[in-house]
Amino acid sequence: MKIQLTASAQHWQNSAREFADEYLLPYEVQAELNSGKVPADVLEKQKARAFELGLPRMDVPELHGGLQLPMVEQVAVWEQLGRITNALSWCFPEAQAWMFEACSNTQLEHYVLPMMRGERKDCYAITEAGSGSDVAGIEATAVRSGHSYILNGEKWYVTSANFADFFWFQAKLPEEGGDALFLVDMNTDGIEMIANPLFSHTYASHHPTYRFENVIVPEANRVGAADERMAYTKSWFRHERLMIGARSCGAAARLIEDGMQFASDRVVGGQALCERQAIQFMLADSATELWAARLMTYEAAAAIDRGDDLKAQHNRCSMVKLYVSEMANRVADRVVQIFGGRGYMRENVAERFYRELRVDRIWEGTSEIQRLIIARGLLKRGLDNL
Repeated sequence: MKIQLTASAQHWQNSAREFADEYLLPYEVQAELNSGKVPADVLEKQKARAFELGLPRMDVPELHGGLQLPMVEQVAVWEQLGRITNALSWCFPEAQAWMFEACSNTQLEHYVLPMMRGERKDCYAITEAGSGSDVAGIEATAVRSGHSYILNGEKWYVTSANFADFFWFQAKLPEEGGDALFLVDMNTDGIEMIANPLFSHTYASHHPTYRFENVIVPEANRVGAADERMAYTKSWFRHERLMIGARSCGAAARLIEDGMQFASDRVVGGQALCERQAIQFMLADSATELWAARLMTYEAAAAIDRGDDLKAQHNRCSMVKLYVSEMANRVADRVVQIFGGRGYMRENVAERFYRELRVDRIWEGTSEIQRLIIARGLLKRGLDNL
């Protein structure tokens, strides 16, 4: 089930697979039984190898010392990293191209470039209890006060905040209109973590809730020009949704491979499990859906590299996020069933992915939000321009 890739994309695919298999996969079960954590020396080796490969700067423009990989090559990387459970591939920070479009030179020097070098770590304070995936419903506010802004609001699911030292904080501008994004240092007065709930997946990266109460940040920490209306957020969403698709393809491939191997080795009633028609149908459906998902994901990436219409790109990334995340969940469910009781054990890859993949239908816009985006694009521009 190969996709035609350039020599460069194949190189990145192989490098990412080697990194995943040698530096991450051997520690999955250990991490699962230790709240998602691996020993400090192992983590340092994982980070060092990721930086050696250049993974934190693969989306960064060459002008700023990045690799500026085409989107197809980035998809090839994240597909391989998606084969690993427990978010062990989150061992490195990732600077993204949109940051270099939106941030001032000062912001790049103080926040983004240090993150690319591994000196800083970010987290996103965007989601709220009421608005959920509907960022238009955000209630947090930013009010200008002289050459500063005063931030107030409560942010949920601030992923990896326990490892971060600064936030990307989104707020309404009640006096100016619209929204804005702010860079906020973690140790700024007025920021309080008020909850750190447990989730279905076992990740070392937590998703705490933070309260921002009269948090003062300098005007220079506002991201983007006042007239941009956060246009760069669509670039961010396209990137995140496409890479969720890539990781989900990798996860589904690993599940199918492991499920197929087990079904070949497992003998029931004198017959290999894979010879049972019911099992064959599960594997066949999974392989067919994965093929469709991979074609969709790589074509959406190629459309970005070609510079296709931005609205079409946005819709296609939503289609990828919707279809591929739901496909991977179906595959995980089938493979748990193939493994039987073994598939319900935490040491089993199917059990871990069964829990972990579920959130991909929720974060970065729920499946329902993606359907709304796709339907609106279809009704406005028609099928040929979607």
